[in-house]
Amino acid sequence: MNDDEISRDLSGKTMIISGGSRGIGLAIALKVAADGGNVALLAKTAEPHPKLDGTVFTAAREIEDAGGVALPIVGDVRNDEDIANAVARTVERFGGIDICVNNASAINLAGPDQLPMKAYDLMQDINVRGTFALTKACLPHLRMSDNGHVLTLSPPISLEPRWLAPHTAYTMAKYGMTLAALGFAEELRGDGVASNALWPRTLVATAAVQNLLGGDEAMKMSRTPAVYADAAYEVLTRNSRDCTGETLLCEDVLKASGVTDFSVYAADGEGSKLGVDLFVDSVDPA
Repeated sequence: MNDDEISRDLSGKTMIISGGSRGIGLAIALKVAADGGNVALLAKTAEPHPKLDGTVFTAAREIEDAGGVALPIVGDVRNDEDIANAVARTVERFGGIDICVNNASAINLAGPDQLPMKAYDLMQDINVRGTFALTKACLPHLRMSDNGHVLTLSPPISLEPRWLAPHTAYTMAKYGMTLAALGFAEELRGDGVASNALWPRTLVATAAVQNLLGGDEAMKMSRTPAVYADAAYEVLTRNSRDCTGETLLCEDVLKASGVTDFSVYAADGEGSKLGVDLFVDSVDPA
């Protein structure tokens, strides 16, 4: 199958995404919805959080309003039964799965002296095990897609010591997601199913940035979640046989697709000073 035979939009395609009630996950879901795609959301947020906007049900309404078809599923990516149920319900409703997005992630930037082992286990269970388990459950259906994609929201791997301290546990968990993405790429290469990791060069305006990475000042130095969603869309509409096994940066993907004006993604308006995200050297996609 060549590029001419691959649909350049996601109309009628089905995506299952872990998390997605808010932030980057919801932005990606809305991008798929705008094409008329189907979106199954596996998320824990059945009830409003006191400090965070959105539930799986409010997200589903936004997806429907954007032109997609939503299937909200309350469940925990740490629970194998919840994953099996989510995949079964998605296939029953939509007839298959074309895209698996591993969005759910836990973050705790404490060093080893301060980090409770419960927090360590949470990051490993959601980030690494959850990525592996959800992808694994989707594999039979992805193999039947004409352009199957796995997209994992995790960074490029650098073994520079500065990316270990002071948050070794978080680095291990995020790199574990990327290792899963790269491993699945090799496992699935012969089946024509792509698996890639995607990460932003800059901070992205999310609750994690607000609450853990610098508050209002960090938010002013961030891009909107649209930068992630637009880059994800570019990857997910590529030929799965030609784009796999890569650790991609959002701005690089968009630049390669012809984007030259990144000011549209500035959370605080054009000309804002941008903060570099973790695991990245520069905001400059050149």
